[in-house]
Parts: sequence; C-alpha cells; structure tokens
Amino acid sequence: MISRTASDASFILVGQDQPSQAPKESFAHDWSSSGIGGKIYLHGRHFVDAHGRVCHLRGVNLSGNCKTPVNHDHDSFPANHADVTFVGRPFPLAEAPDHFARLRRWGLTFVRFLITWEAVEHSGAGIYDMEYLEYVRQLLSMLPQYGLVAFVALHQDVWSRYTGGSGAPAWTLEAVGFDLHGLEEPGAAWLKGVKGGGHTEDERGLWPCGYQKLAAATMATCFWAGDMFVSKLKVKSQEWSEVSIQQFLQDSFLNMWELIAKTVGDLEAVIGFEMMNEPHRGYIELQSMHAFDYNTDLHLGHVPTAFQSFMLGAGHPTAVGHWTRSFPLPTRLTSQRVINTAGQKAWRDDGPTGGKCLWEMHGVWGWDQKKNQGVVLRENYFKRDPHTGREIDWYTDFYFPLVQKWAARVRSVTGEDKLVFTEPIPNEFCPSSWTPDRRPSNMVYAPHWYCLNTLFNKAFGNFTVNVQGLSRGMFPLKAFYWGQKGARDNFALQIRNIVEAGYRSLGETPVVIGECGIPMDMNKGEAFETDRWDWQMKMMDAMLTALERSLVGFTLWNYNPDNDDHTGDDWNGENFSWFSQKRALPSSWLDYNQTSPTLDNGGRILRAVVRPYPAKTAGIPLRFDYEVNTGEFTFEWAIPEEATEASKAVDANRKLRASVHDPPRIGYPPLKTNKTEVFLPSQLAHSRKILVRGLKPEDKHEYDEARQTLTIVTHDNAPGIVHRVTVSVDPPPKPAFVVNDFWSDWGLNVFTVLAFIVSFVVFLVASYVP
Repeated sequence: MISRTASDASFILVGQDQPSQAPKESFAHDWSSSGIGGKIYLHGRHFVDAHGRVCHLRGVNLSGNCKTPVNHDHDSFPANHADVTFVGRPFPLAEAPDHFARLRRWGLTFVRFLITWEAVEHSGAGIYDMEYLEYVRQLLSMLPQYGLVAFVALHQDVWSRYTGGSGAPAWTLEAVGFDLHGLEEPGAAWLKGVKGGGHTEDERGLWPCGYQKLAAATMATCFWAGDMFVSKLKVKSQEWSEVSIQQFLQDSFLNMWELIAKTVGDLEAVIGFEMMNEPHRGYIELQSMHAFDYNTDLHLGHVPTAFQSFMLGAGHPTAVGHWTRSFPLPTRLTSQRVINTAGQKAWRDDGPTGGKCLWEMHGVWGWDQKKNQGVVLRENYFKRDPHTGREIDWYTDFYFPLVQKWAARVRSVTGEDKLVFTEPIPNEFCPSSWTPDRRPSNMVYAPHWYCLNTLFNKAFGNFTVNVQGLSRGMFPLKAFYWGQKGARDNFALQIRNIVEAGYRSLGETPVVIGECGIPMDMNKGEAFETDRWDWQMKMMDAMLTALERSLVGFTLWNYNPDNDDHTGDDWNGENFSWFSQKRALPSSWLDYNQTSPTLDNGGRILRAVVRPYPAKTAGIPLRFDYEVNTGEFTFEWAIPEEATEASKAVDANRKLRASVHDPPRIGYPPLKTNKTEVFLPSQLAHSRKILVRGLKPEDKHEYDEARQTLTIVTHDNAPGIVHRVTVSVDPPPKPAFVVNDFWSDWGLNVFTVLAFIVSFVVFLVASYVP
C-alpha cells in the first residue's frame, strides 16, 4: 500500500479557518502568496505577480455537482425545497486533500469555485445557511497549501432548478406568483432533466430551450427590469414594506452576495468573484410575441412562442410547434400539438397575481371571451420602455448598472483589490457599449466557449463546423473543416474571435475563458463500452491547442467527483467531467507528491488535459505552441520595451489591432527577476531527458520533476529583446493520434480525379484534331 507523505497528507484547521502547514517550496503553478511573492494583480491584458512576471492561469470549474443539493431526490422534486443542503458540495472536507493534490499534479491550480443562490438562501428570503457558508470557508482556506487560488462564481442556468436549470431558490418563483407544482403541464418549464432525465435521444439537449419558456423568461425579466415591465407587481420586502418585485429580488440577491463576500473575502486563496453565470435577457428586447429568433434561441422539442406561453400558463390548451433535428439547418418545424389539455395554470391563486398571468395583468395580452381565444394587445411591449416609449438595451439599461452596484457591495466588505469577473450572454461577443464608465475597476472578462455543433449533436469526428461564423453570416464552405488540424484551426479561430472582441471593446483587459469543455458521452457513448477515448482526446487537444494559440487562461468544465459512466454529471443529461471518483483509487492508497501517478486514477484523456505551459513569464508572452504527439513545445516572449516616442506610436497601433499575437510592450511594471517558470508535467518528463534549444550560452535552465517546474534564466534582458526556446523530451512519447487534414486524407483521391479529368479532356481534344 502506498502511503501519503507526512508533509502533504495532513492539515489542521486553526480556528476553523486556516490550515496549519509546514513551509513549502514553491513551484511554477503555485499561485499562493509564497509562490508569487504576494498577490496577483492586473496590468493591461495580463495577470502579474509581485515580481512583475506575467501569470498564465489555467484550471477547472469546481464543480458541476454544486448545481444540486446533497439530498436532492429525483422522485420527490420539487417538494421540500426549503430543507435542501449543499454542505459537502463539491466534496466533503475530509476528501479535499485528495482532489486538491490531484489538481496540483495536473497543473490545474486556478479554480472557478461554484456556488448557487439556492445553496446560501434556500429556506426563505433573508434566511441563510450558515453551515454551508462555514463549510465553503473551510474548504477554500485549504487551497494555498496546494498552491491553488479561486474566484467564487454564482452559478445559474435557466434561472433555477425549479425552472429546469440551477441557481435561484424556489421562493423567488413563489414571490412572482408561480405554482412550483404547476409548471410542467403548461410547458412553463422543462423539468425532466433535473429529475434524472436528459439521456434519451428525444430528451437530449432540451434544457437550454428553458430560457424561452414562461417561468425562466418571466423571472429573468422581473429580476433585471421588473420596475419597467411589471410595475403593478408589489411584494413585501424583508422589512415588511411594499416594494417592486425587481427591488425585492435584487436586494435579496445583493444581500446574499454581501454575506458570501464577507464570509470568504478575507481568505488568501479567494482572488475575486463573479456575479452571475451566463446571464440572460428573459423577454427583454423580444422582437415578436409570435416567434423567437432562430439564430440565437435554440428551437428543439416543443417551443411555444412568448404569446403561446402566456396562454398556456393561464390554463388555456394551445397548439404549439414541435422542432426536430435536421440538416443542413440544425432543426426544423415538423409538427404541431395541443399541450396543456388539462388546463393547468402556472400561477397560484393565492399568489400576488391572484392566479392571473402576470403579463395579462399588465395588458400585454388578453383573452377574448366571445371568440374564445387569446389576443396580443402590445406587440412591441418588450422592445421599448412601456412608460416612455424609449428603445431599450439590456446591457446598458440593466446589466451594466447591476454589475456596478454588485461590485460596490462586494468590495464594501472585501476591499478594492478583489478581481471582478464578468461575462456576456452566452455566444455573444463582448458589447462595444461596455465603456470604462460602465464597468468596475479590476475587471476580468470571462466569456465561455463550447463547440456548439458538437454539443448539439453530441458527436465529434473528422468533420467540424464553425457555428459561430455561420450564425454571423460566414460563407458556408469557409465554416467547414476536416481532420484534427482542421478542428484545431476551427476552434482557434472561434476562440481568437472571442478574445479579440474583448480587447476591442474593453481595451487592454484580461480575458479568461470561464467555461470550455467537451461531452465525454459523445458519439453515442461508445467510449464507455470500449474504454477507448480517442475522439474525446482529439477534441480536448483541439480545444486546448486553440486556447494556447490565443495565449488565454481558462477554467475547464468540469471536475466532478460524482460523475459516473451511467448518469454522467447527473444534471440534464450532461457528462462533461473527465474525472470520476468511482474510477479513482481509495484515499488511503494515495500519495500526495506531485510526481505520484496514484493521483491519476479516475482521470480520463489526461494526456490531452495535462500539458506544459509557461506559468510565470519574465516578460510578455508572444507565442506558445505544444504538440501532444511529440511532447515538444515552443515558447516565445519579449522583454518590455522602453517608452520612446517611436515605441509609443507602435504600441498605440497594437492596441487598436487588439491581436492576441501582438500585445502592447511598453508601460509594464519593472521585472524583479529573470526567472521564467514553466509547468512541465511529470507525466511527460518522467524517465526522459529534457532538451532545451534556443538558449544563449550564458542562459541557464533547470528542471525539477518533484516540483514539475522548468526554470529558465535568461542573461540578456535588455528592453525589446525577444527570447525563444523549444523544449522536447527524449525519448519522445508514443504518438496519441495522427494530425490529419483534408489533403492528407483525400489528397491522393483529388489528384487522381483531377488527373482523370485532364486525361479525358486531352483525349477529347485529341480525338477532334484532324
């Protein structure tokens, strides 16, 4: 039996707060105060440590299982919603050293730590689960022992578990007047996915359609713009005064957030906070009551229009279109069916609307008793301010102001040095309207990226599609790619577009891809039968290669200890975790040293996930390329330039171009060290010789496998100098796959066909020659 090392295996919580630990030696991917000489701070588009080095942060979302409580029961849901508990999400405190040591070994030491509003305040407005908050504090206090840092992100999808996603507590829906037990029949929410469903072909991928359904769309509209669109809805505040629903929801939200920040904001490992995962407009800016935008809103399964949703929620059986997967368009309308034949209402008779539809109450639509049918009364209701007629914009009128307000509340109890992570609506580029006066200081832009074609089809192969480009008018043939090289190029273009759009809109602001991942159950889950993960390996490699080309940090979705082969992440049929505790060794068998392969059990496709990267660069990163099949990488970086008139002019042009490949090079803090530290995993380097090419005779390098750290010390660090090294291992690893493209697979066929055509033309010409 393999035992833990004494120094890493044990920890003692002092005053239930901080772990007592022996002094530890720093390593490349160590973001604790001892590893970076203080705190991480922002400069331009970069994270910088106390030595002036640029820090490249990569890690994981911890964890997908935080969306659901420990005592969630598929059969009784949504009953007993006030009595849930999230203590132990993502894992019990006693198991934390196993997971943190594992993430350290894999070089994934930057954590997007997920919590939900429901986890903190499930029992009622102003009633907080202090046991859960204390658990979170104790868990996060352990991170520095392993070199990890985190930003705390409030997660939500489709508003709440009670509307088919995750996030807000049940009482928020009851405050608006919804009947939690009356949402499914009238199509106000799709709940099968949070009851263990979502795995069958007819249920696969349905959950995002919930954003357009009555319950989630109404809740988002009330939260962001209740004062504008539902001014008649008044509720009792926590102080028992009558307030608007927007004020009630936002005050509760901000009060909850202030308590979170107060609970964990003083911890060394917590470097920042993210207000809300994947925010959504609801009905705000809706262009038509009779249709959603096919290009931006998923149409799959039964998709009632806003008007149809209103009628259904009011208890009127209504014919609704049913959409199925198709080609070349992703879906098409194939049938119609009357749903809610039982006449179930989504609204509580004892609620604040008196059982009436909230939107009928506000004159958006009505029921014609003579014709026995619904009538739209205000077609443009959500496009303009109903009171003034002014055209509205969700970002400038609602999102930006709340981000500012939230940041001020958080920093009132944590200080100005905490980073603020923000993101746009999913699949949208950063809005150009996000001007400096509309954003808080110390902001990090944290959008998400997924291959939408792969998610939609749950399939990945040689043929990939740039959905991002197609949705923005790209010529179709340009959006099609072939082979592994094509997938890398496809993904790299999409991610670069997101990052550079951020630089263009926000200026030199750090960008982190807050979520990116691949479905482990792709291709009909064949890997679970064969235990061959070739396509998952290829897709993960293509995605990480794309991220590396854009020199952007990221947190992978997701590390979920509860994942298993049958239920996946046990939420809406998703299966994204490339780690499963059920495949791992027992805790008693683990060795917490960074070189210990005992930590790898339970991981899948680790060769694609665990990769070298420049963690701390004594200069400005310009290029990083890693080839997983050979274990070789090339890294290029520049020493900041002096600020002369000529260099200022060049830098001004660089800022305008906003290229990931040509960052500004003046105005950087002075470098206090000439040491660049690269995370070079033991998995790759063990029993191999490390070869470093490109260094000058006076430069030095040293590899310490115990710390998984390659240190490069450069001698000539004059302003503007560019360093370039190529690092390889000998012997190289066995290739994982072939990096194919169209010409390697089809070039001979194309040449043969062309040769035949040319020969045939020559024959025809020759036959007509007298």
